[in-house]
Amino acid sequence: MEKENHQDNGLSSYGTASMLSNIDDPSGEDVLSRREFLEFASAGVIAGTLHAAFPPANVWAEVKNGIPYRQLGRTGEKVSLVGMGGYHLGKQADPNESITIIRKALDEGINFLDNCWDYNDGESEIRMGKALRDGYRDKAFLMTKIDGRTKSSAVSQIDDSLRRLQTDHIDLLQFHEVIRDTDPDRIFAKGGALEAVVEAKRDGKIRFIGFTGHKSPEIHLKMLATAARHHFSFDTVQMPLNVMDAHFDSFEKKVLPMLVRDDVGVLGMKPMGDHFILDSKTATPVECLHYAMNLPTSVVITGCDSLPILDQALQAARSFKPLTESQRATVLAKTAAAAQAGKYELYKTSHHFDGTFANPHWLG
Repeated sequence: MEKENHQDNGLSSYGTASMLSNIDDPSGEDVLSRREFLEFASAGVIAGTLHAAFPPANVWAEVKNGIPYRQLGRTGEKVSLVGMGGYHLGKQADPNESITIIRKALDEGINFLDNCWDYNDGESEIRMGKALRDGYRDKAFLMTKIDGRTKSSAVSQIDDSLRRLQTDHIDLLQFHEVIRDTDPDRIFAKGGALEAVVEAKRDGKIRFIGFTGHKSPEIHLKMLATAARHHFSFDTVQMPLNVMDAHFDSFEKKVLPMLVRDDVGVLGMKPMGDHFILDSKTATPVECLHYAMNLPTSVVITGCDSLPILDQALQAARSFKPLTESQRATVLAKTAAAAQAGKYELYKTSHHFDGTFANPHWLG
């Protein structure tokens, strides 16, 4: 699962989608050729060397209560530099404490809320729905995710999420855990999940569409290429962006430049790789957060399972200043050796975070 954990020693961790009114009906042959895929992927690898082309990290859309806001790609929406992850809110022993955390975050200037249909068997969405009562829904840019790969499973999960979140619309719905080479083709197939999501958007149940994944930059590139073949544009893409990803099978180097080029909203997650990057003793929580904020991310999503952890996240956002090249090089030098082979990025190298691997029935 795409979740960010913490320990007591610190924080754990854009217009409307342009699409044709008719989704292509792919046959068994409607898949990327090897040449097309390699060309698409190579463009991302080459673009990954063009760090100088990234927009300045100090370009704010505005500041609210000391929290910088950035544009969410082409959507016209503005989102807080730091966003609240939903997974650990459902693990909190006291449900009322979860509600307090969410409401304090919204009162303090965070507006981006992350969640997922499968987090804690729906408990994370249920608690967030309760927190969004009494006028708090108007303060939030609400994102959740679905696991369904078929139209029927996606319809059911969207309706479940709307009910639990106690809202008539979700601002951003994302396909969760795009971690298999087969996921893009299943989602875009005739009778696939995209049909349900497009219909939900037309019905006003959702506003924007994105996808998430933590396994491989190549799978992200295939998802983007598959969308392009079907004349579909995602509004957002979510992926791990952190001090170790920069060294190993890197989303930052292979995928991020393409999103910036196409003005897609970039959602950074796992700034601390769950707690594992902190366990490596190579970077502090604030260094981890500031590194991700220094990238052309619209929002950096981090788990906040207690009020002290929330306070640290707020302070990291309020104190953020663009890193000098020397500061960035120092952080990367400290993490280079530990990052080799993905030892501290278990979401890339194991099934430790793969909720849909353990529960394949969620896919439909």
